[in-house]
Amino acid sequence: MVERGAIVWIGDRDLAAATATADRLGHRAHAHHLDVTDVESFSAFIDAASASGPIDMLVNNSGIQHMGRLVDQDLDALQRELDINLGAVLTGTRLVLPGMIERGRGHVVNVSSMAGKITTPGIATYCASKYGVVALSRAVRAELAGTGVTLTTIMPAATRTDLTSGVLLRLQPTLEPADVAAAIVDSVRHGRGEVTVPRYLAGMGILEELIPSPIMWWLKRFVGGAAYGAFDPAQRRDYLDRSRAS
Repeated sequence: MVERGAIVWIGDRDLAAATATADRLGHRAHAHHLDVTDVESFSAFIDAASASGPIDMLVNNSGIQHMGRLVDQDLDALQRELDINLGAVLTGTRLVLPGMIERGRGHVVNVSSMAGKITTPGIATYCASKYGVVALSRAVRAELAGTGVTLTTIMPAATRTDLTSGVLLRLQPTLEPADVAAAIVDSVRHGRGEVTVPRYLAGMGILEELIPSPIMWWLKRFVGGAAYGAFDPAQRRDYLDRSRAS
């Protein structure tokens, strides 16, 4: 977005990391502390960004992922996962829409996941949160009809970031962060409601609904192997420690 002339504000609880990213992007990028689970913090971020002019685009991209059987996981951690992955999307969208609607223009991007279309054992709460983002976005998109404001939901396949560290991926499409970023930037141009990355996965949600569960489970096991949904706890330890610390 900076390369296209936009002024970009990056919000993160890790202000040092956000500042380093902004510095790499140049003088049109700015960093600000943001706790997406805190409405006052999110409001302060919106106010700070508004100092550069009306907000034309918001990208809700915060997310964490805990793995393991639901019954084996800490309930507080799962609630926090919902707060970040779904609650923050609701908060950010609600905060920017009044101004966008008043001006008759604006674009919101809510980053979901292919987990918002296809369920996976071991990440039940993550799937629930991403399904929620898809549903929330669809309903709000209908409310925005005729306002001049658009809303796109981006649903990437597994992306090579710390969030997928230690996850066993077999015969599954994987992406680089730049692939997802390109889809986000491109959504400003086309304004389509839902975009899967890669695009050829668009029909997977329909297949999940239409194919009988035993057959679908067999197909998932074929793609993911006998350990479908499995992960290496040791490889994920650093990621989980950082997510807890932040």
